[in-house]
Amino acid sequence: MPTETAALRPHERIWPKRLPRDLAVPSTSLWFNLEVSARRFPQKAALVFFGEALSYAALREQAEAIAGWLQHVGVKKGDRVMLYMQNCPQFVAAYYGILRADAVVVPVNPMNKAEEFGHYITDPAARVAICTADGAAVVAAANAAVPEAQRLQHVLVTRFTDALPQGPIDADLAPPAPIEAWLRLDPPLPESSPATQFVRWTNVLAEKHVPGPHTAGPDDMAVLPYTSGTTGNPKGCIHTHGTVMSNTVGIQWAHGSAETVSLGVVPMFHITGMVGIVCASVYAGSTVVVLPRWDRELAGRMISRYRVTHFTCIPTMIIDLFGSPNYKRFDLSSLKVLNGGGASMPQAVAERLLEEFGLVFAEGYGLTETCAATHANPPERAKQQCLGIPTYSVDSRVVDPLTLKELPPGEVGEIISHGRQVFKGYWNQPEATAAAFVDIGGKSFFRTGDLGRMDDEGYFFITDRLKRMINASGFKVWPAEVEMLLYKHPAVQEACIISASDAYRGETVKAVVVLRADAKGKTSAEDITGWAKDHMAAYKVPKIVQFVDALPKSGSGKVMWRLLQDQEKG
Repeated sequence: MPTETAALRPHERIWPKRLPRDLAVPSTSLWFNLEVSARRFPQKAALVFFGEALSYAALREQAEAIAGWLQHVGVKKGDRVMLYMQNCPQFVAAYYGILRADAVVVPVNPMNKAEEFGHYITDPAARVAICTADGAAVVAAANAAVPEAQRLQHVLVTRFTDALPQGPIDADLAPPAPIEAWLRLDPPLPESSPATQFVRWTNVLAEKHVPGPHTAGPDDMAVLPYTSGTTGNPKGCIHTHGTVMSNTVGIQWAHGSAETVSLGVVPMFHITGMVGIVCASVYAGSTVVVLPRWDRELAGRMISRYRVTHFTCIPTMIIDLFGSPNYKRFDLSSLKVLNGGGASMPQAVAERLLEEFGLVFAEGYGLTETCAATHANPPERAKQQCLGIPTYSVDSRVVDPLTLKELPPGEVGEIISHGRQVFKGYWNQPEATAAAFVDIGGKSFFRTGDLGRMDDEGYFFITDRLKRMINASGFKVWPAEVEMLLYKHPAVQEACIISASDAYRGETVKAVVVLRADAKGKTSAEDITGWAKDHMAAYKVPKIVQFVDALPKSGSGKVMWRLLQDQEKG
């Protein structure tokens, strides 16, 4: 029976009958999930990489060898180990190897350069890193720049070719020439020094070090992902085996099972990819077709070839897929679930998905602090441009950001959430941790910093980040709303709204726009603003339109609006 508080929550009335209200979360470690799946499905493909399959038994064997090596070089329980690579089977093996050693995974965006990377060495006090060969030089340069006493002591380097097929890649699965050339890079190892040793992945696997007993439990720290926030250096989010497990076991929400075949292209270092690909698939014993970088043609062929059933993505991927001249030739008939988050799916694009492919895009919502989803749309009852409803055992509310008073449906306020997947605090930042939580009725809620509203059925809708509002002559403009409207323009491929200074209005609305290929050279800024005047309130209409070839995106595929905003401010 739901509690009195839960019964008052509107979403309880429309909760899918196939789903339990709560989950029985195992009191075991994340490593145990791989141990179980390897015993249940030893020869089943856990991961497929350009035609080369890695079985569950082989994945466990690699992870145990990595764990043994980590303990051999001095890694103790609770030590932080950096993981710095694009999507590949070695990421998953290293992830579980670190956990098997009772250590903590520190996933780092592989797009980070040496100047950025040093923070991830010093802040978590990491002494070991695992990376791909294309990033080894970055690790070496960053390591040399930090104080000697804080430097990494061991760096394990793998090549993508360690997981690729021995011979040529099947023509139907072959990536574009630039991507394949990158995958086959084999630079020499950075030179070791008395302080830092660089070693090969294949050599470590061959050594077959045997790890000691696994002792980590649900309350031990498992992962320390970093979130950039709005100011200052990125902050580490403390997640235990228990907080990660809470979302890992929720696979039935999206009809997940051992029979699931997923396309693993959302970055594994990012919380969405980490939970959805690295953790949930292993828990279910399902198969992941791994792509290290997004390529629309290759993704379409992979879905067709492997009969992919589940595709977790971000809206920009679907938008790009529609930009392909071949997208109607892709066989997407095997897809059952298409979901994701990071940004709202433009309504016009969602409607095309439904009309042309019969697919509903089920959006979800979460943060690094909440180990991915706290909200999700049930696939059978999804609403467009909607975060969804609070998931298993999550209590989420909309409150006034100043008074913290809960607001009624329809009113915009800050989204706060309470749930088992919420992090335990920011690493070594007690003040930031204290500011991130608020106590309401004896229950601790995480302050997301996101503005949104809830409708009468309990579905949540995001308005914007608290700090992203544009104040144009006293009118509040939420960029996400204007972006969604601009996506309906037939010439607009992508759009990002930022503020620009205005002598009269203080701030005004600026649109940075990527035109569709057939609209380039034919569509003017006046065409965009003229159309906008007919489709949105006057104060929301972009007064400035800038055309660009592409919008800057982060390693997880999100549009980097802050970068554009900083460039505008100069």
